[in-house]
Amino acid sequence: MNDRQVIDVLVVGAGPSGAAAAVDLVRRGLDVRIVDRSPQAFDGSRAKGVQPRSLEVLEDLGALPDVLAGGSTYPKLGIHAGPLAVPWKMFPHREATPDVPYPNTWLIPQFRTDRALHARLSELGREIEFGRELTELTQDEDTVVAKVAGPDGTEEIVARYVVGADGGSSTVRKQLGIGFVGTTDESDRMLIVDASVTGLARNRWHMWPGRGGRFIGACPLPHSDMFQWMIRLTPDEEPPAEKDDIVQRIHQHTRNRGIRLHDIHWTSVFRPNIRLAESYGRGRVFLAGDAAHVHTPAGAQGLNTGVQDGYNLGWKLGQVLAGADATLLDTYEAERQPIAAGVLGLSTDKWGGIAKLDPSSMKRGKDEQQLALTYYGGPLAPADGMRTGTLRAGDRAPDAELLRADGTGTRLFDVFRGPHFTAIAYGPGAARDLELLAWPTAGTQLKRLTIGTTAADGLDLLDSKNTLKGAYGLTGDTLLLIRPDGHVGHIATRDFLTTTRSAARAMTP
Repeated sequence: MNDRQVIDVLVVGAGPSGAAAAVDLVRRGLDVRIVDRSPQAFDGSRAKGVQPRSLEVLEDLGALPDVLAGGSTYPKLGIHAGPLAVPWKMFPHREATPDVPYPNTWLIPQFRTDRALHARLSELGREIEFGRELTELTQDEDTVVAKVAGPDGTEEIVARYVVGADGGSSTVRKQLGIGFVGTTDESDRMLIVDASVTGLARNRWHMWPGRGGRFIGACPLPHSDMFQWMIRLTPDEEPPAEKDDIVQRIHQHTRNRGIRLHDIHWTSVFRPNIRLAESYGRGRVFLAGDAAHVHTPAGAQGLNTGVQDGYNLGWKLGQVLAGADATLLDTYEAERQPIAAGVLGLSTDKWGGIAKLDPSSMKRGKDEQQLALTYYGGPLAPADGMRTGTLRAGDRAPDAELLRADGTGTRLFDVFRGPHFTAIAYGPGAARDLELLAWPTAGTQLKRLTIGTTAADGLDLLDSKNTLKGAYGLTGDTLLLIRPDGHVGHIATRDFLTTTRSAARAMTP
């Protein structure tokens, strides 16, 4: 094994979770390969809702411009009852605020989200190796050996760590022997069809309710002539496969023979898997995305939870590879598994409500947006820590509108963007101690920021409108340590230097 090249991380699976993890790892300067068993990038609309928190993550990773260009806000629902279509607002439209720059769920077919991440990975100098399937994993104390089959035969890839983001039927999870606990309801199936359509208005997400929770929905996909059709099947119904049969099924249910399907781009039969991995890894191998948790589609949670898995794991792998204690990697499961368990409950409740035609099940609000998800009380954010008027350690760090010394405006998220930690000193006492804070030369570096409310020498940014003070709940001198994934790593309202050093020790080499 000594004569074989050892890479830092092998990522298995190039969907949103794997691609997000790979982008984060590569921008840290790590040697990464990403393989996917499919011959090419995914072509379906599948997970089409990107939540506000995920938009923030994608901005940090550098993929947001393509995602915004490829999508739109959601249209109103059009609930059809006979000849009438009742408009119904599923998503309350919110205006951007200084602390929440992307307040609305974004409608974009999954293939465009995938390609945005793939394009960003290419910009960073890495290409996805399609048509390469993992067949075997073995590991020892120092490395993982992955056997990968491709067009030219089988290759052994030796890596220090492996991230398995290879979907609900994950080979990585099966190789590790990790249980996937939950249920699959074979009697509850939905046919998903991406098709070019005429004869149907594109300003509505159409819904035709039916008896027993059987419905048909048609959601317009932005910047195209396509709709994503959702046809809930009866328990003994054979899913129609040919275009004419699909059209007949739609006409039969909607009683609208003016609807025409032209090119069918992708189809899939969905069964509501509700499952959670018993653990998020073993040894030097970790699970992310659908390999670790699968959800119903209700509430648009699966893709978003998976992207944030990769975002949480990436910086921790980078730190451990740079010399941090390997116990930092234990915090990945400790932080992300409870989040997935909560999301599973949310999406399952929404799915059950749809079957009962409960209007509240179609409403979307702050729970789905994932802005309030927190790691508070976890191993890196103890519950006995200091807090501000609005924030605890582990919470999402809000955005703010600030001024530079030359009077030009900037966003706090612009400062956060990149693979570093950020320390924010608010007030002169915190600023003095921030200057004295030692930081390791190895691993992720620290960006130091001093902020005040009135112009003074030495301030990096000015909070003239108190947007940071308000969002962060600041009432006096405060030193905040923000993790590379945009969560608050530590809050100090006193003993700035001592307590911040102690918190940083658990996250640095």
